[in-house]
Amino acid sequence: MNTWEDLQTAALLGTDRRPLPTPQGSPAYRSATEALDRSDPARALLDLAALETVRRRAAAPPDPAVERPEPAAPDARPALPEAATRRLRLLLGDRGASSGANLGELLPQWLTAARDRGYRAPAALLPELLDAARARSELRPDAVTLAGPLGHWLADRNPDWRYVSRTVAESTTETTDQLWHEGLFAERVTHLTRLRRRDPAAALALLRSTWAAERAEDRLLFLDTLQEGLGPADEEFLESALTDRSKNVRAMAAELLSTLPGSALGARMAERAGAAVRYGEGRLTVTPPTECDAAMQRDGVPPKSPTGRGERAWWFGEVIAATPLGHWQAGTGLTPERLLALPVDGDWAEDLHEGWARAAVRQNDTDWARALLGAPPQSGKGRKERTAGAAAKLLAVLPPEERAAWTAAYIAGHGLGEAFQALGACAVPWTPPLSTAVVTALQRAAASGSYPWSHSGVLGMTERALAPETAPAVEQLADGAGPDSSWAETFTRLAGTLRFREAMLLELAGQAG
Repeated sequence: MNTWEDLQTAALLGTDRRPLPTPQGSPAYRSATEALDRSDPARALLDLAALETVRRRAAAPPDPAVERPEPAAPDARPALPEAATRRLRLLLGDRGASSGANLGELLPQWLTAARDRGYRAPAALLPELLDAARARSELRPDAVTLAGPLGHWLADRNPDWRYVSRTVAESTTETTDQLWHEGLFAERVTHLTRLRRRDPAAALALLRSTWAAERAEDRLLFLDTLQEGLGPADEEFLESALTDRSKNVRAMAAELLSTLPGSALGARMAERAGAAVRYGEGRLTVTPPTECDAAMQRDGVPPKSPTGRGERAWWFGEVIAATPLGHWQAGTGLTPERLLALPVDGDWAEDLHEGWARAAVRQNDTDWARALLGAPPQSGKGRKERTAGAAAKLLAVLPPEERAAWTAAYIAGHGLGEAFQALGACAVPWTPPLSTAVVTALQRAAASGSYPWSHSGVLGMTERALAPETAPAVEQLADGAGPDSSWAETFTRLAGTLRFREAMLLELAGQAG
């Protein structure tokens, strides 16, 4: 008699149709089964199943001994300070509601700061850290760096963490081409970008080796990585990409060539620009192209405007944006400031200046970006102003301190209404002057009767970017707002986040209070 099969049959058919089996076995086992209360057949069936399970397990032979794996490689980096370990546990557990802090925004900051200080993550928290990075790919480089050799050891034993072996830690300088051939698309882009930083020639050779087999959308993003370390050695490859079957790839190749000093495409564009813009008698005379010939199209000028602009204005703007900025100074002997001040015949001044602005961003030209931005405009004064949104790309060309100073002055004159993109161009954390300007603007917004949600974009940014030293000023704003005011709640939450950030940075510095 097979007692287990009989129990299964009784369970499937029902105890009213199939009586309970009489188990066989040792006297002690039979005695235990006979002592069961059989007045409730269904309950007795479950009791018999439990007894049979114990009997079967007790009789099972032991599994073969598993060979103990080699331990993880040693990690000589210093351990986190105790207070920082507690903070990491809090961040990973997302238990910051009492402080008002948005932990989802602060975990990336904490990881970056801990990585920069060369710490290793506590072994006890590695499972939670690796799970968090599995869910949020932007955390992976820092998390893998902090996890170190033990993180890789654990990942080899848990398929949920297989991303670890494909993530190049920030501290790693060595890379493997296996990731290029076998990795996911995002991993391949990251691999190529990091190889490009370390060895531009090797990265170009790797890209060439698979270029013909790549999908058009992949070729586009792979080509974009060549911005890192772009040099004369890339020109031949980029010129060949001008005839790619994908129009987006052709456009990207043309844009890269237009940023490469001394490129043949830059010279061709300068010749076209010279025919379109003439300098004489203290003025600029514009004669836009009358057609977009095959040579212009090959150099990245689309024949049809995607924006609805007139064709000649569109072609003119594309030529100016792709012309080396040095062409204008060499041809006129004038500085960017003086060129921008020249009168322009007809209605072409705005198109010309917009083309120069695009060229300044492409070519990362600080002098031109500074001249095009000018002093931060004051509200309601003078000529047509460049909005902070339009200025954001030019701001990104300037040094961080200069970016912050320009944005602070803009906010002082305009408030926060159009400052979101300009603030996004500023390095984090914001400088104390910029942070003070933002807090002052928030105070004005609260006093004007506006609602916090009308500034939700900027407020979300302040939680991760505002200098922690401004916490006392924000707390004063919270105290000054009415107790039932939505601004009081907003300022209290922001102050809590700033205090949280201040504490976590002090803990990582070993200066916990």
